[in-house]
Amino acid sequence: LRRAACLRGCGPAAPSRYRLGDELDREFSKRSPYNYLQVAYFKVRDRRRDRRGWGGVRGRRDRQRPREGTGGVPGPPPSFLIPPQTEFRLGVRFYSEEQPAAAILHLEKALEEYFVADAECRALCEGPYDYEGYNYLEYNADLFQAITDHYMQVLSCKQGCVTELASQPGREKPVEDFLPSHFNYLQFAYYNNGNYEKAIECAKTYLLFFPKDEVMNQNLAYYTAVLGENLAGPIQPREEIQAYRQRSLMEKELLFFSYDVFGIPFVDPDTWTPEEVIPKRLREKQKVERETAARISEEIGNLMKEIETLVEEKAKESADMSKFIREGGPLVYEGASVTMNSKALNGSQRVVVDGVLSAEECRELQRLTNAAASAGDGYRGKTSPHTPSETFYGVTVLKALKLGQEGKVPLQSAYLYYNVTEKVRHMMESYFRLEVPLHFSYSHLVCRTAIDEKQEGRSDNSHEVHVDNCILNAEALVCVKEPPAYTFRDYSAILYLNGDFEGGAFYFTELDAKTETAEVQPQCGRAVGFSSGSENPHGVKAVTKGQRCAIALWFTLDPRHSERERVQADDLVKMLFGTEEGDLLQETEQEPPAAVVVGKDEL
Repeated sequence: LRRAACLRGCGPAAPSRYRLGDELDREFSKRSPYNYLQVAYFKVRDRRRDRRGWGGVRGRRDRQRPREGTGGVPGPPPSFLIPPQTEFRLGVRFYSEEQPAAAILHLEKALEEYFVADAECRALCEGPYDYEGYNYLEYNADLFQAITDHYMQVLSCKQGCVTELASQPGREKPVEDFLPSHFNYLQFAYYNNGNYEKAIECAKTYLLFFPKDEVMNQNLAYYTAVLGENLAGPIQPREEIQAYRQRSLMEKELLFFSYDVFGIPFVDPDTWTPEEVIPKRLREKQKVERETAARISEEIGNLMKEIETLVEEKAKESADMSKFIREGGPLVYEGASVTMNSKALNGSQRVVVDGVLSAEECRELQRLTNAAASAGDGYRGKTSPHTPSETFYGVTVLKALKLGQEGKVPLQSAYLYYNVTEKVRHMMESYFRLEVPLHFSYSHLVCRTAIDEKQEGRSDNSHEVHVDNCILNAEALVCVKEPPAYTFRDYSAILYLNGDFEGGAFYFTELDAKTETAEVQPQCGRAVGFSSGSENPHGVKAVTKGQRCAIALWFTLDPRHSERERVQADDLVKMLFGTEEGDLLQETEQEPPAAVVVGKDEL
């Protein structure tokens, strides 16, 4: 009665002369002034303050707005102006930077300010009863019902201060277990600072909230062993925290009772509340509700998976269609024609082109290979790098041109080799409608020859299934794009010079390296082009008789990974065949290519 008399006396007196009206108080509760502020600062182009104002608005977006001040049950103060948040964040920062002394200073300051803010927040809850709209027109209660309704509303608001004080601007959810977490940080900070008494005090205080926490109990046991049982035993949890916890539990008990008996909803803001505080009947009811919610969530989850599957299938169809639409550019050279596209090859970014070379050009390049190639060229001298049942002979563009310059092979044949690789590059750029030019990553003319006496009972491939720019793990169905894979490769191509041999078919697979999706039979003038990523695992079947010759090409979209030898070959062509003619074969781009480690992964 004395407090009521005090409030009645203060109401019309001088201290309340500038008391806010209900409407203005509601606008501040909704953070409307900060919304106007950020717009105003934006208009005067003070972006720094603009962001600060917006932080206040965002901080409230997903949280329940506080109730009206003098016109209803008052809500908590603006959480983004609460000092404990600032001190707490500073303490955590110093804790992370392993500065325990500074962390202790700020975390202890945060605790002091937390209880000041908590007291203010709780005081603001002790206002008039909030009828929630026009419910007052139908509200009819006797003395004890009215007291119960109002008191439960006040207690619920006071419990809500836990959420308000733990909320930060820009975060969708409040910091979980905000108050207990202070002592989690403090116990370890005091330990690092060598203060075992305080470390034990903070550990015991934390255990008030979570008595079964295994890690904290282990910490406490360690601190006790170091300090000694006789000194550690008398140390008690902080008294103000014991009082806070006891008061909170009593409020929760009343709120859960009213929830159980009167049906007044209460959502507990804490995770540390002991189960025995909740009435048995309400616990059972909540258990049934949780089980029902879990079942519904599972059903919704299954339904969402079905929907996601359908969406993925549709998206895949759309993606595949967009790839088909993106592919199909002109081949830019007469006589060349698309034999199979991605759809026919059961994949994406794939194409087979015939007519790239004439029969005479194929024979000329095959003769060049046999005349100029060193055994195992391109494989560090190994004549059988992929299988002991075949030998490999190859020659690079630069080596062929140098041999032609020395008169050891026909220079015109070496020049044909150079021009053919340029031809394939232009065709790849055009057909796949690339917006940036391709650069050579590696080029190699290679022949695989079956060793007759090693073919009996053979079960291996000429080249096992692999991916050109990542490491294929067929068992896990993944392809890891990291060294030693040539991660910079973006497109690959093989131009065949002959088909008069047995075996040696090129084929695509799924990521399991077993499920074959398409097969291509080599023949003179046929080129296979495809993107170099995990969408295109591929291999070469065993060459069981004869010799299989092809030009293998890898391209990159990154000029920094241009092949060093290609740059030298370009310069040599300019010198041998004249600047004007050589210039016609060069790209118009101006990026200087960087030298890289040359890598081979023959197709």
